[in-house]
Amino acid sequence: MKFIADFHIHSKYSRATSPQMEVKTLSEFAKLKGISLLGTGDFTHHLWLEELKDTLKDSGNGFFEHNGVNFILTAEISSIYSKAGRVRKIHNVIFAPSFKVVDKINDVLSGYGNLASDGRPIIGIDAKDLAEVLFGICKDIFLVPGHIWTPWFSLFGSKSGFDAIEE
Repeated sequence: MKFIADFHIHSKYSRATSPQMEVKTLSEFAKLKGISLLGTGDFTHHLWLEELKDTLKDSGNGFFEHNGVNFILTAEISSIYSKAGRVRKIHNVIFAPSFKVVDKINDVLSGYGNLASDGRPIIGIDAKDLAEVLFGICKDIFLVPGHIWTPWFSLFGSKSGFDAIEE
């Protein structure tokens, strides 16, 4: 069985993203391209979250549906912070099992940065601390470093401030 997913996307509320990035358009093009499961991206942005809640139907299994396409709740966080005398820059993708958990995540993360500033908000929290905060909210949250090989804002990027995964 062939299964195609795209978990790392953005809504129209992220910088440098098309204003057409709406649930309806995402569903249409996912069907056209044969994508079975899409991340929602940007659930930390209040306007996008409102659209997601209004548009997606809960399938009851951690997935949501619109127009025959399955979605999973995701958001990307840009963490910029100093540690051990070095500036660290990394993007992390958060997967959440429900809107209830998303609301809790947003409530907690709003204490670290302005979530309304961008679909990919910048927060000043260490990646390890971010994981601990998120797993303290819900053990079913999944956290993944985004685009790990790009030079900027990635785990193995030459300009990200990391030399090893342990950092």
